[in-house]
Amino acid sequence: MSFNIALTGLNAASSELAVTANNIANANTTGFKESRAQFADFFLANAYGVSDTAVGGGVRVAKVSQQFTQGAISVTNNSLDLAVSGTGWFTLAKDGAVSYTRSGQFGTDRNGFIVNSSGARLQAYPPVAGAAGFDTANLSDVQLSTSDNPPNATTLLNTGVNLPAESTAPVTTPFSSADPSSYNNTTSVTVYDSLGTAHPANLFFVKSATTPNEWTVHTQIDGADVGTGTAITFNTDGSLATPASGQIVLPAYATATGSDPVDLTVDLGKSTQYGNTFSVNSLTQDGYATGRLSGIEVTQDGIVQARFTNGQATPLGQIAMANFANPQGLQQLGDTSWGETYASGAVIRGTANSSNFGLIQSGALEGSNVDITKQLVNMIVAQRSFQANAQMISTTDQITQTIINIR
Repeated sequence: MSFNIALTGLNAASSELAVTANNIANANTTGFKESRAQFADFFLANAYGVSDTAVGGGVRVAKVSQQFTQGAISVTNNSLDLAVSGTGWFTLAKDGAVSYTRSGQFGTDRNGFIVNSSGARLQAYPPVAGAAGFDTANLSDVQLSTSDNPPNATTLLNTGVNLPAESTAPVTTPFSSADPSSYNNTTSVTVYDSLGTAHPANLFFVKSATTPNEWTVHTQIDGADVGTGTAITFNTDGSLATPASGQIVLPAYATATGSDPVDLTVDLGKSTQYGNTFSVNSLTQDGYATGRLSGIEVTQDGIVQARFTNGQATPLGQIAMANFANPQGLQQLGDTSWGETYASGAVIRGTANSSNFGLIQSGALEGSNVDITKQLVNMIVAQRSFQANAQMISTTDQITQTIINIR
């Protein structure tokens, strides 16, 4: 009997050493979670239960549990290296099989899909076509766009200028953009047509010689007049009086590039008439040229965005995060990934930086949560346990030999 009990102790100590060895071997594995061997004693029972004088039957490995504590996060400056700070797993899919991981070492395959080292694709909620937000009811692979970002024609020119109230009317009439003495002030901006071609646009301001607080605004694109001058007036407090909406709708300007005509509205609502100084406080337009992919950005909320050279950003999806009621019930699949089981409970999906989910840090990786010092102590304890059980077998053997030698 003692032989068998001691043998269970040897097996348990060997299991403890194996678990410790695996932890130490993966001390530098990204996203690895250390394991812990849990033991339980057992008794041999009969139909009437366990006797009051029964001796235990030894020890067994009850479970090897994962310890899902946070690993240290280190900065890598690679935008596709992702770390979860807090709870949650990345969702992966490969050949129809779904798995979950804390290892955020991602790259791209030849088709532009974001994948891990095993080729499993990162899952995200796709953008809603024609609207803001994401379709959180469906998962899709994240694929980086390699095509150009299409241009957007300028339709609105927001202009906030201060026209000097003390100005006098120009000495030369009529207005001519080639003659600076025929206007008081001017400013310029670049606008874009539907093909993304840039066109210089100029605004000229001419003060009225007959009507107080009245100015005429002339607009040119590519040096050509767009419509005739439009009168604007100011109140006695310097605020814009007319047009009431602050907007001047210009006639369509036909370009020479084969694009659609440029339909431009000039919004002067933030313009004023004060003092004796001309100033441009704001001058923005809503168009942009064609853009080429310049980089990938992942926000703390897990939104994957493609950035382009024209300053635009296109959302490609929002990374789908997963959580479980009982993470200990997850099945280890290797490659620092886990699979859902009945014991783990159904997957709980969500997004980063929201309720029950941590935030995502781009350009960083979560390291292993293995504490080497702790594992070395565990190794010493397991070694002593193994030696003690081996000594018990030796002692039992000596007692057996003594009995055999009785004559």
